[in-house]
Amino acid sequence: MYELDLYFICILITTGFLAGVINTMAGGGSNLTIPALMVLGLPADIANATNRVSVLLQSLTAAKGFKKHGKLDIPDLKMIIITTLVGGIAGAVLASYLPNEYLKPTLLIAMIVMAAVILFKPSVISPPEGTIPNTVLGSKQSIPMLLLAGFYGGFVQAGVGFILIAAIAGSLRYDLVRANALKIVCTAAFTLIALIIFVFRDQVMWGPGLTLAVGSMIGAHLAVKITINISPKTLKWFLFIMTICASLAAIYA
Repeated sequence: MYELDLYFICILITTGFLAGVINTMAGGGSNLTIPALMVLGLPADIANATNRVSVLLQSLTAAKGFKKHGKLDIPDLKMIIITTLVGGIAGAVLASYLPNEYLKPTLLIAMIVMAAVILFKPSVISPPEGTIPNTVLGSKQSIPMLLLAGFYGGFVQAGVGFILIAAIAGSLRYDLVRANALKIVCTAAFTLIALIIFVFRDQVMWGPGLTLAVGSMIGAHLAVKITINISPKTLKWFLFIMTICASLAAIYA
């Protein structure tokens, strides 16, 4: 049984802050928060469920920030969310029937492919300045890519931010800032559904989850300001570094 004393409150808020920054600008922040919750004494499944409280609240905070700065005024937003959610439901159903040992190799392969794309074909996730974005129905490759990203999110969840960025920037040709904003909204949609299920199954520990969320919301708020002000090149390299970190986490976890 966990004991939420001042020491662990500080750990959770600090870890949440770092994860909020990382998740908003790239992805992979759960590689920090889930172990922190497990250190607190929560079993892996409870830590995974409790972490979704933080992910949801940081996503809503970041989405509000991106919208305030005019980076989320996207007419095709509903279609993007619906398409990724359809894939997410299919992935979640498959994950419920397959053994957990399939999840780690899938995560590792996805992260390695993502790192290779950023390094060797950066135009996929970073369209040239002035590129006019596509609509979901106006791009032949957008629906399968968004479905695949959603499927991955439902199947593995970890690192889904990287895959969503690749799908959104690669098929719809949004710049990295707007792709990040769309990624955040899609993540919020995934997480809300997952959190409802976890709450129904009584797997969420609200004390640690909300404590973690305090730090992550502050981190997300700061990260939005950083993201809209740094250069696309810097943001791309930050994304690459976080992808490598996620790959290492998948190898040694």
